[in-house]
Amino acid sequence: MSASVRLGSWFQQSNLTLHEILLITYDTVHREQASWIQSEYYMSARTVADWGMFCRETMLVFLEGSSVKIGGPNRTVEIDESKFGRRKYNRGHPVKGQWVFGGVEREPGETFLVAVPDRTADTLMTIIRDWIEPGTTVISDSWAAYRNLDAQGYTHRTVNHSIQFVHSDTGAHTNTIEGTWGSVKAFLGQYNRE
Repeated sequence: MSASVRLGSWFQQSNLTLHEILLITYDTVHREQASWIQSEYYMSARTVADWGMFCRETMLVFLEGSSVKIGGPNRTVEIDESKFGRRKYNRGHPVKGQWVFGGVEREPGETFLVAVPDRTADTLMTIIRDWIEPGTTVISDSWAAYRNLDAQGYTHRTVNHSIQFVHSDTGAHTNTIEGTWGSVKAFLGQYNRE
């Protein structure tokens, strides 16, 4: 009995040849422009966009799977949520996308990123308990979902971004996690467009 090499792999549902799949995946991961991939391999814009999205989703799954629980006593973790998605005509409010919640431990810089269905307190508090050790100092913006962190065994510091980016009394800021979003979105940015 024989079976296709595609069976049970990410090649299974594709009409592309294995050679084409490997080329487009390699170039996507190495951040080649979608327009260059399209013209180089004579592929449709839709095919390149679909594979770019697929690679982006696979990278997010990998990041989530390789994330580790962070924090602990005498440790500081910044948390935030960000929407990864598309903007209509590259401007205006996001019309599609995926919310991602993440945290960065300031030292040694460990990170976790988790795709979330929403930004409710129930969703975010469950993820915080799953990914951040009790006793951690957690710094966030003033999003209402974070209000009960102190009652959950964390020391909670906030910064109100409508007033300031660094809390004048405590020095609390979320610059590290904001920088993480910037880096991840810069890497994945070309795949956030149709």
